[in-house]
Amino acid sequence: MRMFNLLFSRFCYACAVPETVQHTVSSPDGKLVVTIQDVGDGNVQYRVLRGDQMVLDWSALGIRASVPIGAVAITDATDVQQITDEYEQLTAKRRFNTYQANRRVFSLRDAAGRGYDVAFQVSDDGVAFKYIFEDIDDKWIIEEELTSFRFPAKARAWLQPMSTAKTGWEHTNPAYEEHYLQDMAVGTPARTRAGWVYPALFRVDTTWLVITEAALDGRYCATRLRPESQGGEYRIGFPDSREVMLSGGLFPESDGPFASPWRVLAIGSLATIVESNLGLHVAEKAIPEAQQITKPGKASWSWINSKDEFITYEEQRKYIDFAADMNWQYCLIDVNWDRKIGYDRIEELARYAKDKRVGLLLWYNSAGDWNTVSYTPKDRLLTRERRDEEFSRLHAMGIKGVKIDFFGGDGRSVIRYYQEILADAARHGLMVNFHGATLPRGWSRTYPHLMTAEAVRGFEMVTFSQADADRQPTHCTMLPFTRNLFDPMDYTPMNLDQIRTPVTRRTTSAFELATSVLFISGIQHYAESPEGMAKMPEEVKEFLRALPDTWEDVRFIDGYPGHDVVIARKAGSRWYIAGINGEDRDKTVNIDPTRFSGMTQAVMYADTVGRRRICKKDIPFAETTVTMKPNGGFVMVLN
Repeated sequence: MRMFNLLFSRFCYACAVPETVQHTVSSPDGKLVVTIQDVGDGNVQYRVLRGDQMVLDWSALGIRASVPIGAVAITDATDVQQITDEYEQLTAKRRFNTYQANRRVFSLRDAAGRGYDVAFQVSDDGVAFKYIFEDIDDKWIIEEELTSFRFPAKARAWLQPMSTAKTGWEHTNPAYEEHYLQDMAVGTPARTRAGWVYPALFRVDTTWLVITEAALDGRYCATRLRPESQGGEYRIGFPDSREVMLSGGLFPESDGPFASPWRVLAIGSLATIVESNLGLHVAEKAIPEAQQITKPGKASWSWINSKDEFITYEEQRKYIDFAADMNWQYCLIDVNWDRKIGYDRIEELARYAKDKRVGLLLWYNSAGDWNTVSYTPKDRLLTRERRDEEFSRLHAMGIKGVKIDFFGGDGRSVIRYYQEILADAARHGLMVNFHGATLPRGWSRTYPHLMTAEAVRGFEMVTFSQADADRQPTHCTMLPFTRNLFDPMDYTPMNLDQIRTPVTRRTTSAFELATSVLFISGIQHYAESPEGMAKMPEEVKEFLRALPDTWEDVRFIDGYPGHDVVIARKAGSRWYIAGINGEDRDKTVNIDPTRFSGMTQAVMYADTVGRRRICKKDIPFAETTVTMKPNGGFVMVLN
């Protein structure tokens, strides 16, 4: 009788516990498998495997909204749909792109039928998923995302802390301009309560994973990873309540159908990560009016060398001449040009530059009530009426683009401001560069005239601080694996001679030259002066005059985040291989010629005696071993 009662009790318990329902989505090559399960009581989870390797353990899905939604369950799931997308991108690591993935959409509803959908797309290089809110009969405010990413305890992380809102110089944070903390245990708490920025890099044994987001629009806020990650479980976080503009909204909000950004997980080897364009693949397609004005190129820029005092007519004319001599298409005129030069004389400079086949780019303060920066022009872009007036004037003057600085964070109202600027600039035929800004999150595909954005601790910090100069070598070797993976980055690289402040640069000149190839930016603003370039060998200047503006393909050669990186980029029939060494010791790199069929000769630019000297030599492209000097680098051009 006791045995009968025990068996009966177990039978009743099994009847009371709902069966866990699981669904899977695999990559086209079958190597990545995402499993989604409903474990009851509103708990829906997902897991990611790469082969037999668990990359993410069971992690949470879901949202908390202003509308009443009860405990959701998976009520429906579509069949697998194979999707293919092809597009051209002039400001990325690869010009012509093809995206193939398997897609399933899961309906999550409560007992009353209220809820939302979750779409998963799995490609050979990663996973993307987003929340879709279609059954909207009232205003929705998303108050919290429950999304998490739960790593195995042995995983390691390379993360950049998010700066705290309203801190820093003139209260301009957050600006995505901190150093990365490298190779730390998952679960290490952020040093600030603001969390961690994207892209966030992780390693699980031999598998690498990058978390970011894409296809963000003005109905959602930008997100980040929360500061706490107990047990290696990282969660989506929303911005600080102060990251808004003009008393605008913070949280995602809509009274019509909308969606979250894609949660993007690039997964695979380091080569897979570096060669992936997943953060652009899932972005929205390009607006048609922007495509005709997107003209990648290179720019001279006086401010990085001579700072505020030399935003003068004479100095800018000198840098226009510099750009013309180097066959660079643009010259950027920075802060206070409206007061120190004036609109009329800027128009004179624009005509002078046009005669030399150089276009002018002008700096603006984003303005508003979120910072105390006094640089001008200011308060001219806050409304559509003001933007139309200003942008019309610039277009009539022959100005090619604008650099807009000092934005106010990641709240929904700020994100909407970014996109309103982009839409209006496109209508007036102006290219855009955002500084003191958020991560672009795939916007350069949707708005091709967004040529670049900062969102990085760039070279200007090296000119300000010896501590930053000391960390520059390792910092630069982080960027191709993180910040510059998907979005163009205005690091403003390549100071070949010397910094024109009391700071001493630690990198060699060949290291600096290599960054002109390694770093991707639709317009590359170089940190060299006319005086510094005059000291370079003629062969280095000829290399820079002929350097391509757009890359057709990419191959990862070697490297490790924070230590070194070697990448090959293709333009036309040539491959450019560039490497930098982030450590204070010699490094040897082996380059396999079988990866570059038909290439038999190479031109090498490398360090020689002294840290500021570069030598050029012709070599046969056989089995090639390159030794990089401490904090040094090289560029190899294959023919």
